[in-house]
Amino acid sequence: MQERLQWMRQTPTTWLDWWPLNGGLQAHALVRERYPQSHAHVQERDAQRHARALQALQASWWQRLRGQDRLQKAPPSPSGVDMLWANMALHLVADPMALLQQWHQVLAVDGFVMFSCLGPDTLREIEAVYQQRGWPPPCHAFTDMHDWGDMLVQAGFAQPVMDMERLTLTYVSSAALLQDLRAMGRNLHRDRFAACRGRGWRDQWLADVSALARSDAEGRCVLTVEVIYGHAIKLPARPRVAETSTVSLADMRAMLKPESR
Repeated sequence: MQERLQWMRQTPTTWLDWWPLNGGLQAHALVRERYPQSHAHVQERDAQRHARALQALQASWWQRLRGQDRLQKAPPSPSGVDMLWANMALHLVADPMALLQQWHQVLAVDGFVMFSCLGPDTLREIEAVYQQRGWPPPCHAFTDMHDWGDMLVQAGFAQPVMDMERLTLTYVSSAALLQDLRAMGRNLHRDRFAACRGRGWRDQWLADVSALARSDAEGRCVLTVEVIYGHAIKLPARPRVAETSTVSLADMRAMLKPESR
């Protein structure tokens, strides 16, 4: 995802990392390395996670001494940020359209959003095991790449560009696969089993995945992960054309700004 920043002509003066504890602290570091002079902000789900993210991402003492720490503790300016970075966040919310609209509000005019999320082919090997056993789905349904593009336009973004890739992960055992799944997150399906599973069910799960899930030539468990990438731009607001139209002073300034450059 960080490599796709080379496609963007604009160098952001300010940018916002949305849920960096989920998206990965290493990814945040790569973006700060690409834009060393840009001021970085952090948005987390609650105050406790926000404090954890700031502590984990703060620069070393010698960087702070030299004035090289661009991480901002204060919230972004009301005028918005130039880039919103959201790695692996969209598929975790119940109302993604509301989140896209929130991102649109946070961005400044001509700013852009960069995001990634899981696609519908993710965990298809595990889903096949659940279907054979008649169990509820192992995860909620993930949105298709083309639907994300339509939702970006509905949320007010322009020029959406979508891309995807499928990753094949292999594990020496179903126990190792289960450990990785627990690190990825949890089952958000509304029909998931509501109570806690016992050890017997866990042993049955491990045996079924070993026997029924797809494996490679060396007998390792295979897991597919589809990753969707997208970016889009926030253009100046355009009033609806009518016999009589009312435009606020702020919108008028935003519409005239590109022409005055």
